[in-house]
Amino acid sequence: MEIFLVMVALLLMILGIVGSFLPVLPGPLTSWAGLLVLHFTEGVELSQTFLIVSLLFAIFIYVLDYIIPAIGTKRFGGSRAGMIGTTLGLIIGLLSPIPFGIIIGPFLGALIGEMMYRNDMDKALKAAFGSFLGFITSTFLKFIVAIVYLGLFIVKLSEHNTTWY
Repeated sequence: MEIFLVMVALLLMILGIVGSFLPVLPGPLTSWAGLLVLHFTEGVELSQTFLIVSLLFAIFIYVLDYIIPAIGTKRFGGSRAGMIGTTLGLIIGLLSPIPFGIIIGPFLGALIGEMMYRNDMDKALKAAFGSFLGFITSTFLKFIVAIVYLGLFIVKLSEHNTTWY
């Protein structure tokens, strides 16, 4: 049973890393689920405080993933309409069946939002670039957290102190 739990935890860790790039899976939360499964194996010590803090951090990163593209839009001179467009574009891109919709959506949403607010293509493109930069930043952040959780998984697994059978 212990080997099965470790394999499930490892699968969740891998899915967490993949989920950092795919919008379908919440990367850090999936990686955290791997840590939770590892907690239930015999001989692996994970404190409740560690699990709660790492869960709160994963939730924080999950929420930031939806906020950072809008912040990027605002930082590059975007208006409220651009930020709303970024958020709507992110949701539409996430749900659309087109390839790279999650990347194209926020960019086009910010561009359309800015063009509706002010008819200035240069400023709209700059805001849309900010949205794209925000998306790349949030993806990188999710990836780093998933890799850190994988590192914690490996460290805790290496401290395993019971037999496997």
